[in-house]
Amino acid sequence: MCGRFNVTSDPLTVLLMELVGLPHPGPDNYNAAPTESIVVLRSGEDGQPELVPMRWWLTPYWSKGPSTKYSMFNAKSETAHKSPAFREPFRKRRCVVPVSGFYEWTRHQGQKLPYYIRPQQQHGLLLAGLWDRWRPSDPEVGSEEVLESFAILTVPAAPGMEFVHNRQPLMLSMEQARQWMDPENADLDGLISSNLPVEIDAVPVSTHVNNARNKDPRCAQAIASAVHIERGSP
Repeated sequence: MCGRFNVTSDPLTVLLMELVGLPHPGPDNYNAAPTESIVVLRSGEDGQPELVPMRWWLTPYWSKGPSTKYSMFNAKSETAHKSPAFREPFRKRRCVVPVSGFYEWTRHQGQKLPYYIRPQQQHGLLLAGLWDRWRPSDPEVGSEEVLESFAILTVPAAPGMEFVHNRQPLMLSMEQARQWMDPENADLDGLISSNLPVEIDAVPVSTHVNNARNKDPRCAQAIASAVHIERGSP
């Protein structure tokens, strides 16, 4: 799964300039959590890539409105194509979530221990997402405000990642990210894989990150040596 991530603009600007020639607009958020507004990358109406802020907790276009009753911040790759909430975004509205890294928790002796998952050498990670656009249908609501929101697609964990959690976000290479965002691309099977596109460090960090109100750099500071995970490693 993916429940928190790190968004820091300097490294992501380098990554996005390389991918689509757009700078990351910031601001920095060392501990982004579900329901917050996050900048994602999608194909615009003119076919050109655009960076837009969206709520991290998908609200389907057909729903009554924003809710956290059901966990809609992640979508399983195995079922997204047939889920009532995710199947249309899966076909038509795919996005890429650029992050510096993400957090995952493992359990040890009854405690939840956080790790910061980051690329060893690259400037960030490109996570596969699905997005949707909701408009209020009840005229009594008195608002025409549009809500755009997204979920992160998850896959079974790569063998080297399993010690942290049994699932992980779908991580894409540069070329895969371009293909994923293309609304005309219907051949997605080759993009959905647990393989790691880059070498990964799993960095033990303090429980400071457990509190979603903490947004400072301490969230990502190492407290022990990183576990190195090779690209595509078993």
